[in-house]
Amino acid sequence: MIRDRGTIKWTAMMLPEHVKMLRDHQDGLDYGRKPELDEQKYEEFNEAICIAMEENHTLKFTYFERGRSAEIKGRVHYVDEFKKELRVMDEADRVHILKVTDIMDIEFT
Repeated sequence: MIRDRGTIKWTAMMLPEHVKMLRDHQDGLDYGRKPELDEQKYEEFNEAICIAMEENHTLKFTYFERGRSAEIKGRVHYVDEFKKELRVMDEADRVHILKVTDIMDIEFT
């Protein structure tokens, strides 16, 4: 089995100044930052989730994934308080697990 070491194999042939420049460049890339939410926003999320679960409404979740925002529409199937996760079933009956800390916005559809 061949194991590729990625860019590590090339650093031995590079000058230390070039390695530092590449690391600075990689650190400077903007992959997007998750916005910090306050307690009031989390209370709004909690209220929306409770109403949606009680009345079986569909919600649109905007969440942070791998440096960018993503959206999913679905119904909240289960709330795991210990892991701080939501299990959301979309229109195709697939289960998605969303961490509460990754959620940026919740809207009724």
